[in-house]
Order: sequence, then structure tokens, then C-alpha cells
Amino acid sequence: MPSFFYAIFHPLRTLNLWLENDPNASILEVLYLLTVFSAFGIWLVFDRYQKARNNAVRFRHNAPDAADPRWESLRIHNANLKSHHTEPDLLPHHIMGSRDYITCYDPANSLHIKTVIADNNREIQAKMIRAKNAQVSWAETTFAQRRRVMRSLLKWLVANQEECARVACRDTGKTLIDAALGEILTTCSKLEWLINHGERALRTETRYSNLMMSYKKSQVTYEPKGVVCAIVSWNYPLHNAWSPIVAAIFSGNAIVLKCSEHVVWSTDWFVGAIHKALEVCGHDSDIVQTVCCWPDQAEVLTKSPLIKHITFIGSEEVGRKVAIAATEHLTPVTLELGGKDPVIILPDTDLHKWTSVWMRGIFQNAGQNCIGIERLIVHSEQYDQLYEMLTERVKKLRVGSVLASSREGFINTVDCGCMISNDRFDALESLIFEAHEAGAQMDVGGKRYLHASSAGTAYFTATVLGDVDPNARIAQTELFAPIALLIRYDNIEEAIKIANGTRYGLGASVFGPHQDLCLEVARELECGMVAINDFGVFYLNQDLPFGGTKASGYGRFGGPEGLRALTNPKAIVTDRWPSFIQTTIPKVLDYPIRSLVRSWHFVNGLVVLLYADSYRARFHGLLQLSKASRG
Repeated sequence: MPSFFYAIFHPLRTLNLWLENDPNASILEVLYLLTVFSAFGIWLVFDRYQKARNNAVRFRHNAPDAADPRWESLRIHNANLKSHHTEPDLLPHHIMGSRDYITCYDPANSLHIKTVIADNNREIQAKMIRAKNAQVSWAETTFAQRRRVMRSLLKWLVANQEECARVACRDTGKTLIDAALGEILTTCSKLEWLINHGERALRTETRYSNLMMSYKKSQVTYEPKGVVCAIVSWNYPLHNAWSPIVAAIFSGNAIVLKCSEHVVWSTDWFVGAIHKALEVCGHDSDIVQTVCCWPDQAEVLTKSPLIKHITFIGSEEVGRKVAIAATEHLTPVTLELGGKDPVIILPDTDLHKWTSVWMRGIFQNAGQNCIGIERLIVHSEQYDQLYEMLTERVKKLRVGSVLASSREGFINTVDCGCMISNDRFDALESLIFEAHEAGAQMDVGGKRYLHASSAGTAYFTATVLGDVDPNARIAQTELFAPIALLIRYDNIEEAIKIANGTRYGLGASVFGPHQDLCLEVARELECGMVAINDFGVFYLNQDLPFGGTKASGYGRFGGPEGLRALTNPKAIVTDRWPSFIQTTIPKVLDYPIRSLVRSWHFVNGLVVLLYADSYRARFHGLLQLSKASRG
């Protein structure tokens, strides 16, 4: 053994290639050296071959001009999705008859981006058919081929994250940090999980058998459904588009994505990158189709027999309509309908330690997060301190657009961007006014904000509302806005009751000095996900299922559960030793049955043999079985 290691680490000193002047020299030493170098050469060739087949493929997908902070365009008065009705100059030069259009604009600056034609029923149907035809060959691809597409997308996203963030900022008014955290980081996490663990979730599984079936092999295969559909919201246009797309195509499906009309422009560019990745990897990009239409056209998708699964991310009202429409062909649906996520702050929690986490959970993306913090449930003894801490920090928040031109440079230092539109401002101000009149405490925010330098009309002031009645309308309604609600409690049982006291049940957080107590509280919460001493981290671990309960929807996306929901699980049972044993029908049970008594005794003895709770009873069952078969 010492000479073996010596030969490995000192080959040139120990090996005599010419076998000269050494009485101990052997031809084995020369063969050893040749074997080592040959093995190394074979490994290099194999490694290069694997890299050529599996490594990410570079591709170019240039950023649109509008993503440049110095880009200029027509400023729209009172910008909205139908601004082309009041400002005809926004329409394309070549108008197509009586077709519907959608005005794409920057909500932070009211700049016109593009006016696009909304898909009609015929075009949506054609896209579903193209996806169906392309899926036939895509379903035959290997997991290695699909991983290569994922690697190519991940490589491109990491290299082009700033361009992606700017595109998202232009179309939604969010900040670059909001885009980095909610768009880039989450999507990279999704792709990484698919690359490392996606095959494990979908590969054929061998299941356990019982004694009676011990001569059989039981397996489950996960086959693609065909063409699936995702109808997604506007708050994270990159992630909400890529996440269902990469999950669908990794599981062998084609997908038709219906994006929100608010983010048609950015979604089209983001999906374009996926098309490029598929093409450079040698696949048909028709497996991914994007539908741009108004909501009243969506039933062409939800009622289509071509669609085999629907993922919906959006409001409860629209989600119910999708679920009803899907019953026409019994299409399975996964619904993620938002929530009213609580944070329970247990007594003696270090408020200074966690305030920054709560601030991010409340005001990330201007509060437009399905798992954003909507309620802070704090013990009465710590309420005053927390209210003061939050109020002072919120007063310092800077609101604006990161893409607005500035003298200092193209990036403005802002903490909160705008909301997607001002459509809900009247309702938000009414809820805040009602709560304030009922005794809620408010020293900052509470109303819309007219920005001094950015012409957008979708800014809402960051708000802290304290001493909120847990039964008030504002505490029961999903706000989806930069509003912090503080609710007092006196004991932990009351805190749990308040947390569970809404129609929703998506996510939650529990903070406290003792993790065991936090965990006990978490188990009492009626929701789909809970973070202990943290916020929203259950989504960064893409091995976990994402979804809720109650009015927050049903089904899961993310994790093995999400991938398998996009497949048809098929049970296959084969003979374990087909040459030796296969199923035969005993004569006593064969048609036509000769004796009902003997047949019954045979089956009865078989049941006792297999399932009785004592060996003596099983032995008697074996005797009965044997007797009935001979009689």
C-alpha cells in the first residue's frame, strides 16, 4: 500500500520507462503509467462531450429601448390601459378595423411605451393549436435536454439581470431593489431547483407492495398533460411569467400564458428570451405561447378542451370565474388568490432586531405582494414602541421612479415605487378614513401622493395605521398596498384567533425569542405556509409547495407537488419474475363458478391468511384456503 501511494504521488521518480539498470524494474510500471494517462485522456474526452451536450448555450436578447433611463416618449394625461380612446395619437399607424387595443405605459412617469393589438378568439385558438402541435416532439425530449434549456435561461438571466430589472421597473413602476428581490432572485432560485432536483420529482417511482402483490412490481410514471395554461397577475411580470413556463416545459408540456393586460409589453420581452433559449438549444419555440387580451376573452382559454390544466394567480373574484369556466371540460385548476398575511409578534420579542424585516415585508413592491405582510399582531405591552418605530421609519421613505431622469445620474435613490395604477385609490382612502374615524391611530400616510418630479398618478403614501379593530373592514380586506396595520392582543390565544380571523389563509410569520413557542403557534395557524422569525422565505426554497387554504385558493405550485400537478400520474404494474410466476385464476374462482360455498371459503381463507392479526389465525386461513382449493 505505501508503494501504491508513492507511485501515485511520485510517478516520475519511481517508474523506469526503459527498465534499465534496475533489478526490480517491471513492465507493470510502464503499463501503470500508460493506464493512468489513458484513463485521464478518456475522462477529458467524456467531460468535454458532456459539457458540449449539457452546458448552457449563450444567446442574445437585446433590451428594448424603453428600458434605458434616458429614453423619452409621449407623456399621457391620466394614463390608463385605454388611453388610446382619448388620445388617438397613441394608436399604431396602421389600424386594423374594429380590433381592440391595449395601451402600455410607465405608471411611474405616465410615459407611453406601446399600443398593442389585443388577441381575438381566432388568434387565441390558433396559439393553442400551435402549442399542441409543438408539444408532441417536446414531450419526447430527455430531462438532460430540458435541463440544458434551464441552464441557458439561468445563465442569460444572471448576465442580464439589470436589463431585466429595468424592463420590470418601466412597466410596473417598482424600484430596482424590488425587481432584484422579487423578480431576479426568485426566478434564479426556481431555475436552480429545476436543474438540480426537477428530474427527481418526475422520474418513475417504484411503490411498495403488500404480501399478495409481492410477485408484482408497482411503479408510477409522471406523463405530460399536453398543453397547460397559466393566467397570471401583474405584480412581478418576469417571475410570474417565467415560473409557470419553466415548470410546464420541464415537465414536458407546452404552455399558453395569459399575462395581465397591465404588463403586456414587459411580458412579451421576457417570454421572448425563453423563445430564444429554446431555439438555440434546437427546440421548437411554439411550445410557449403568450396571449395578450382583455379579461372578457379569457374564457376562450379556460373553456377550451385543448387546455389540460390551469394555473391562476390573481384576485378571488376572477379566480372563482376561472374555476367555474374550467368545469366545462373538468379541467384541473390551481388557484392562488392572495391573502391577508399576519405576523404574530410574541411577548418579549426584540423589536429593534426585526423591524427591518417587517418593513421589507410590508413595503416591498409598494405592498403589492400576495404574501406581503398585511397585519402586525403585537402584544399590548410592546404596541406603543412598535408603532413609534414604524412611524418614524416610514416618514423617511422616499417615493419615486428609478427610471426618471435626474441630474445626479439615471438611478434615483427611492425606497418605494408607485402602484400599478390608481384604480383602487378611492377604495383604499375610504377604508383608511373609516378605520381612522373608528379610533385607529395614524400619523403618517393614508392618501394618494402627487409626485413633484414624476408625472405618474399611481403613487400612494406609505402608511402606518395603529390600534386597528381586527374585525374592521380594513383588517378583513386584502389591501395590496403600502399600508401597515397594527393590531393589539393581550394573550397568545387571542393573537392566534386574530390571525385566523379572516377569510384568507395564504402565508404567515411568527416572531419571538423562543423558537419552540413560535413553532407551537405556527401549528395553530390556518394557512399554507409559515416562516419562523422571518418573512416569505418559504418561497425562496423552491423545494416547498406554494399555496394556501380557505379563500386564498387551493392546489400548489412550486416543489415536487407543483411539478406533479402538471402531469398525469400513471400507475403501472408488471410481473417481477414473469418467467416464474404470473397471475392465474384458481379453478375454484373461474367462471362458471362450480360451487359458491367452496368459492366463498377460498376467498375467506385468503383474506384471513393475508390480514389476520395473529400467526395462528393466519395458519388456519392457510388450511382453509388449501382445503377449499382441493375440494
